[in-house]
Amino acid sequence: MGVDVRNVIIVGSGPAGYTAGLYSARALLEPLMFAGYMSGGQLMLTSDVENFPGYPKGIGGPEMMIDMREQAERFGLEIQDKNVERVDLTKRPFTVWVEGEEYRSQSLIICTGAEAIWLGADGEDDQKGRGISTCATCDGAFFKDEEIIVVGGGDSAMEEATFLTRFASKVTIIHRRDVFRASKVMYERAADHPKIEIKTHRQVKSWIAGENGLEGAILEDPRDRKIEEINCTGAFIAIGHKPITAFLEGQLETDDSGYILPQEHTMTSVPGVFAAGDVVDTRYRQAITAAGMGCQAAIDAERWLEDQH
Repeated sequence: MGVDVRNVIIVGSGPAGYTAGLYSARALLEPLMFAGYMSGGQLMLTSDVENFPGYPKGIGGPEMMIDMREQAERFGLEIQDKNVERVDLTKRPFTVWVEGEEYRSQSLIICTGAEAIWLGADGEDDQKGRGISTCATCDGAFFKDEEIIVVGGGDSAMEEATFLTRFASKVTIIHRRDVFRASKVMYERAADHPKIEIKTHRQVKSWIAGENGLEGAILEDPRDRKIEEINCTGAFIAIGHKPITAFLEGQLETDDSGYILPQEHTMTSVPGVFAAGDVVDTRYRQAITAAGMGCQAAIDAERWLEDQH
């Protein structure tokens, strides 16, 4: 008995995936989504979203993802909360393997996102979304007139620290070395700012939790293991992101870090395979831009499918 061939399979969820699902379902393409075991993406770790249009009082990240999911399902998106193990993009219909089962589709939309790289310091899991974040533009406004730290030594760490001075009373950059990967101009902009202090040869050993969330961190000098304590009610980890593309096994063109490189609009290097959201986007990484890309990918897939007939 042959395997049914779908019009569209969406791999991943989050704002990009759910929006792609909504648009392709409304186009009567009967899409199937594999949302992953941890469906919803990075917003499942975000306590409050205040910068998404249409929510004047803000909304919790998980609540927003539930709303997006329900809306897409109402129009006919079929969702399975499973991980895609591998794919075969060498011929159409494409083949997708999920928990040993085989699925086929004329087109794919990849929305697997990117994982923030965390420190793994003691107490970190408990404080994610309760003071520790990986997105200054998402969460910086929650720390008005508070002391916060930024961990990292690249351009993104300098940029986030400089941005956070709009809200915080003081920003301390923590870096484990005294050599920075950041460009000279980005480093100097941060170093010259009156609200920013830079502590080198420091790494976060553990986080200090209070009744209302984060209260501080224990820092360690990697050279001599000397310990010091720093007060902070907010912390931003800026040591990079890792795109979730291993399951593709190199079948799509990516950059050196593994981010998918679009060729024309949202089309990837394989015709019929589209990509949207943080798995492509190294610049904005916002819910609203991911949703917009999900819309574009669904429309691109719909038009491409029409052209195949």
